[in-house]
Amino acid sequence: MPTSPSLNLTSGLLLVLLALVWGGSFFFAEVALSELPPLSVTLFRVALAVPVLFLVTRVKAIPIPREPGIWGAYLGMGALNNALPFSLIFWGQTEIEGGLASILNGTTAMFGAVVAGLLLKDEPLTPQKLIGAVLGFLGVAVIMGSAALTSLDPRSLAQIAILAAALSYAFASVWGKLFLAGQPPLMNALGMIVGSTVLMLPLSLYVDGVPRHDLSISVWGALIGIAVLSTALAYLLYFEILRLAGAANLMLVTLLIPPVAITLGALFLGELLTQEAFWGFAIIALGLVVTDGRLLRRILRRRAV
Repeated sequence: MPTSPSLNLTSGLLLVLLALVWGGSFFFAEVALSELPPLSVTLFRVALAVPVLFLVTRVKAIPIPREPGIWGAYLGMGALNNALPFSLIFWGQTEIEGGLASILNGTTAMFGAVVAGLLLKDEPLTPQKLIGAVLGFLGVAVIMGSAALTSLDPRSLAQIAILAAALSYAFASVWGKLFLAGQPPLMNALGMIVGSTVLMLPLSLYVDGVPRHDLSISVWGALIGIAVLSTALAYLLYFEILRLAGAANLMLVTLLIPPVAITLGALFLGELLTQEAFWGFAIIALGLVVTDGRLLRRILRRRAV
């Protein structure tokens, strides 16, 4: 019976590095948003990542597909996994802290389990996944508070936008499995980044006009960081960890991203989160543990011995 991939020192270090660069995206966005509107930040993020990923695919001699259908699938993947969620998250960060956005974004795994369970026959929606999703939504309710049910102020709308981004990521996962499973992973990364750039260029130009270039050094640094580190490098790390440790272990990065984003926001931007945000994160983390199921199975096995 084949064993599932496990974390070792190499894959564990790569997982921490992935958490750093993905957690850093919320910090980089906060800096970039000080001088640019959300759609322009999204455009810079995907457009600047294209040449990096293109160079990697050329070095690895990965063939570029010519079929229009595949590029149509990349366009859809770019919309669901980049253009829409990045834009929603960046708009949300104009009203809430990056650390809080990263916590709410942690619901992606629970959304993903539910959406896959509803749309994919080989990933059934089990009671365990439903309990994990309920815990995730409970954590969100704790963070947003009862006031969000009676009044939709900009802060509440921003939190809803982050949740919508998490839902978009969940649909992107299903889209990729349905339409792009047979393509090389790195080509999928390049294809969806190209697709999202094609989508964001006219949208950003229409809404924001020609992006500014007279930006401060710190903002240019943030844009390069979010494109090269938090997007291009992140995808390279993602697929390497997936190869070494498997999808189940890769999901652990969801627990590591918020502490990174919260720490960077506190150290460099003076952001402080409420006690409710930390309680909510704890409940969302518990929901992720339940969705994953491995820890619960270990506890049950130990009790059975």
